[in-house]
Amino acid sequence: MKKLIAHRLPVSYILALVITFLFIAPVFAQEHFDSKGSTASTHTSVLQAQLRQSLPFDDERDFEESRRGFIAEPASRQILGARGNVVWDMTRYDFLLDGSDYDSIHPSLQRQATLNMNFGLYEVVPDFIYQVRGFDLANMTLIKGDTGWILFDVLLTSETAAAALALANEQLGAMPVRAVVYSHSHIDHFGGVRGVVTEEAVQAGEVQIIAPTGFMEEAIAENVYAGNAMSRRAGYQYGRVIPSGPFSQVDSAIGKSLAAGTTGLIRPTLVIEDDFEEHLIDGVRIVFQNTPGTEAPAEMNAWFPEQKVFWAAENITATIHNIYTLRGALVRDALQWSKQINEALYRFGMNAEVLISSHNWPRWGNERIQEVMRTQRDAYANLNNQVLNLANQGVTINEIHNEYQVPQSLQQQWSARQYHGSEMHNSRAVLSRYLGYWDGNPATLAPLSPADSAPLYVEMMGGANAILTRAETLNEAGQYRLAMEILNKLVYAEPQNQSAKDSLAATFEQLGYQYESASMRNVFLSAAQELRNGAPQIQAARGTSPSLARAMTTTQWWDAVATRVDSTRADGTDFTINFNSPDTGQKFVVEMSSGTLTNIEGYVAENPDVSITMNRSDLETVIMGQATLGTQLQAGIGSVTGNVAVLAQLASVLVEFNPGFEMMPGTSN
Repeated sequence: MKKLIAHRLPVSYILALVITFLFIAPVFAQEHFDSKGSTASTHTSVLQAQLRQSLPFDDERDFEESRRGFIAEPASRQILGARGNVVWDMTRYDFLLDGSDYDSIHPSLQRQATLNMNFGLYEVVPDFIYQVRGFDLANMTLIKGDTGWILFDVLLTSETAAAALALANEQLGAMPVRAVVYSHSHIDHFGGVRGVVTEEAVQAGEVQIIAPTGFMEEAIAENVYAGNAMSRRAGYQYGRVIPSGPFSQVDSAIGKSLAAGTTGLIRPTLVIEDDFEEHLIDGVRIVFQNTPGTEAPAEMNAWFPEQKVFWAAENITATIHNIYTLRGALVRDALQWSKQINEALYRFGMNAEVLISSHNWPRWGNERIQEVMRTQRDAYANLNNQVLNLANQGVTINEIHNEYQVPQSLQQQWSARQYHGSEMHNSRAVLSRYLGYWDGNPATLAPLSPADSAPLYVEMMGGANAILTRAETLNEAGQYRLAMEILNKLVYAEPQNQSAKDSLAATFEQLGYQYESASMRNVFLSAAQELRNGAPQIQAARGTSPSLARAMTTTQWWDAVATRVDSTRADGTDFTINFNSPDTGQKFVVEMSSGTLTNIEGYVAENPDVSITMNRSDLETVIMGQATLGTQLQAGIGSVTGNVAVLAQLASVLVEFNPGFEMMPGTSN
């Protein structure tokens, strides 16, 4: 291998550089919630009035089901962290209980947001299944085993999970936790695990952690590799950067919002590998159904044959879900999703008396359960099939969201409404899954970036004043999407033009008020706030959570480090590292080549530039962000031989991600 380092620096100097640059724990900042909301326009109010007349508001079964089995709520509607900080606050949404019809909220979305005001402990099956709802985005489901609790999904944060378990123990009698089931690889279903069990109890065999096949790979890939970008975008989707209120964030479709506490992860001790597996968990018979390729790449349903209860994870909720989630994730398979629901319907649903899931509320009675399962099965199948029908007639990805329509029969079913997903972004996702992002027109194959193309558009349209004047006319006529088209060009061409940004913000606001999808509403209103106030100062991405990072394998950690390499700086700086962990018997070769960092387990390079030996147990401190590789080595934890300057070279090409990067042009603070 060609050596590009001509001299060797003192080890202490090299390690000081590494301490400064390599694997630094993230710095957390405070979010802000400034907003100027405006009233609904006449055009928006007229639209909302029409919707109140056209939708089946006389069907109130969801309200009856959401209230059924209520036991108690805690004394406070806020959950606090160890420092007295507010982790969760249901009082933010009390305006939804005042009986008003708000023209600034799509009537169907307001209905869903009101239904999601459930808060407290509910009995689902007498003396067997309970749920704590409204403590986080997801629900915690508690199954009474022979000797303790089996917890299905443990919320997003340790604080909310601990509060949920405490309420159940207070009301039902304290019992130990015997098992935790992660239904899938999204963090709002496992992030609170350390609030209900300890890792020591898991390692001692006192508690089982059960998860679907592929769980760890998908949990890390989603929350760490693209975690910084995904967390920033999630702030838009869930409205984390805007206040709650009639003119701002009102709901997140499958729950109210995301808690602001501490996330973590404990690795599973039992992985469900087969399509169907039956297990006896603390005396309870459970049949698990792996459903890869549905709401998450790693997800599973469960069937309780003795009680005739079907647990649908997040595959069946009270909304049509995302095929493409706006926070960003792998595009899901609508056809596979439909087929897995159909499999569950015929295998379990024909006999089920209770349908329960990780969000929203349960359903009771076989006829009702079959109705909901068929409705959601048909909705995902229609989305897949009709988008392909249109695509095969030449409709492109840039047109499909304006062409695809949900059948009228499904539009009259509340469980098929588009609160989380929307036909707009879901239809584009289906087409993208099969045909990709290109629409077949060479002009869109390698387009200019918006900031590069926008000045020409603005010039051709006669400049900023002409655009602002025309946009005002369009807004007055209620033609908000047309106004958005021209104002967006102006904002990209002149990112410091505050009048343009304010006008686009006002347009975004009216569109947000009109969308039924909570995701789309939150995105448009979040963008409006950012245009007016600048990008917020937000905390680091969820994937930087210490225990989530600790749960990574060593190769996953090196993969995560590789995403931080700036290839332009690293290109031409080639080196090889042997990295050994004696306590686990693992050996890795880490190579920087062609500006790219790779690693492989199970091999040893014959002539490495540097060799590092460190027990995995000592490396975990680094992975958790509580130390750096450099500080560990400098303290004599582990050893290093060879050209130690390689570590400084690696440190010098790593990028520290900004968790509050600009989403709209001209909004950086």
